[in-house]
Amino acid sequence: MTAAGSSWAAARRAARGDVVRVGARVGFVARGVLYLLVGVLAVRVGLTGTNEQADRGGALAEVAATPFGAVLLWALGIGLAGMALWRLSEVLFGAAGPDGDGVGKRALSGARCVFYGVSSFLVLAFAAGYRGSGAGSTDQQSQDITARLLGLPGGAWWVGAAAAGLLGAGLWIAGRAVLRAYRKHLAWGRMSKAQRRFMDVTGIAGGVGRGLVFGAIGYFGLRAAVTFDPKESKGMDDAIRSFAQTPAGPWLLVAVAVGLVLFGVFSFGQAKWRDV
Repeated sequence: MTAAGSSWAAARRAARGDVVRVGARVGFVARGVLYLLVGVLAVRVGLTGTNEQADRGGALAEVAATPFGAVLLWALGIGLAGMALWRLSEVLFGAAGPDGDGVGKRALSGARCVFYGVSSFLVLAFAAGYRGSGAGSTDQQSQDITARLLGLPGGAWWVGAAAAGLLGAGLWIAGRAVLRAYRKHLAWGRMSKAQRRFMDVTGIAGGVGRGLVFGAIGYFGLRAAVTFDPKESKGMDDAIRSFAQTPAGPWLLVAVAVGLVLFGVFSFGQAKWRDV
């Protein structure tokens, strides 16, 4: 075997090793904490009309206010970095399961790697003292990015394509949750009946809630593209609040918020039972 082949084989073994597996499980916990906090904040918004920000920045502010906030923030950022590393290993060497080597699977893992890598960077920046990723930032960031894209040649098409992707992702996330697609990634055969029921309840409700939020962000992005107005674009906080403007009123917002809480709990279950 050549030196390059030996190095590649060693990298493959490392990607299948304990470090990457632990990174993935810690990443699921970190993701769970963030969604749990965002969901709790959103529930408070729906029930009390508070001005608290139900987004990543609001969740980080909640963590920072705890007695060990600084340590927890670094732990969350490192956990998300572990998730990004695991997704990167799937891009390079394929995911677990019989169809893990497919091009589509690798591309999806690549998108997730970028998403969690950026999320990790923003959380670590917040932990280091940069509060630009703090409360309310997702709404402003969404409008700023939309404005920049609209200023490019064919900008409306760029915004529309990105928004359509988010809307499609939301529908895909919710649909897969309803179809219980997550089961094939779990150690289902080794789980008890109660554990399976726990993952079904949290996985379906949590996936639908998460999908609705992504879909709402995509919908408002499409409105921004059509009207050529970046102010129509919304981040997570404003997208969640928009559910209160529907005929169902604040109760739909609360239902979606509970879904986000359950998705956080579902992520904790994935940390334990997910095949990685």
